Amino acid sequence: MLRKVYVFAALGLALMAAPALAVTTQVEPKEIHWSFEGPVGKFDRGQLQRGYKVYREVCSSCHSMNLVSFRNLGQKGGPFYDAEYPNPNDNPYVKSIAKDYQVNDIDSETGDVVQRPGTSADRFPNPYPNEPAARAGNGGALPPDMSTLSKAREGGSAYIYSILTGYKTPSANLKVPPGKYYNPYMPGDVSGFWSGDMKDVPEGGFIAMPPPLVAGKVTFDDGTPSTLEQQASDVAVFLAWASEPKMEERKAFGVGAMIYLLIFSVLLYVSYRRIWRNIAH
Repeated sequence: MLRKVYVFAALGLALMAAPALAVTTQVEPKEIHWSFEGPVGKFDRGQLQRGYKVYREVCSSCHSMNLVSFRNLGQKGGPFYDAEYPNPNDNPYVKSIAKDYQVNDIDSETGDVVQRPGTSADRFPNPYPNEPAARAGNGGALPPDMSTLSKAREGGSAYIYSILTGYKTPSANLKVPPGKYYNPYMPGDVSGFWSGDMKDVPEGGFIAMPPPLVAGKVTFDDGTPSTLEQQASDVAVFLAWASEPKMEERKAFGVGAMIYLLIFSVLLYVSYRRIWRNIAH
């Protein structure tokens, strides 16, 4: 019995001496209405095309999309779908986009790694040859692949939009580490870098990516004003599509299945009433 008392006393002292765990905080993502939300929501084609341009001209210099092929751009529901080309590999616009990229290949005669213009069957190439090179080019941070970023982050498109538009000039009491930037929508704990009253510690964390978007950085072909918010919204929607290119087909199938089940249920009920109408219950 005495041994148990000693054990619990030692445990209590250990817990009292243990340092308090850091609390990760962040501001909730901004509330944005997206056209693709809901059971019948669809992507806005113009917005997808603008979002692709933001990715191509800004994001692709650091972020890969290893799970997305160029032909996906021309598939039904994609930003450059054309009903005249049901096979996206035949879509001339998709071919033109793929050709603008250089992808790695193997020389069949020498076995050396060579580069060639992309084809619609290729996937989006990684801007870095390997992870160490990616970290070296970004101050030690590894830029995440954007193929499923919208699905991988809690908040999805709203989170991406909030991060891109949420960079803030920190208070004088917050010492931002070199190569980092303060963003209240980034999960983290900045209390260790705060010199003010601890009850006023700001929410959010530090991010290694400098603010990637500024007004006018990308010129939209359809004449849409290129504000920071517009660029962030468009690329957030494009990444939502990249995370689930078959979303519209899935929703259409789901709605069709529900209609079928509703009709089937009505027929089943009518049949039940007809068969058992003369039977006493």
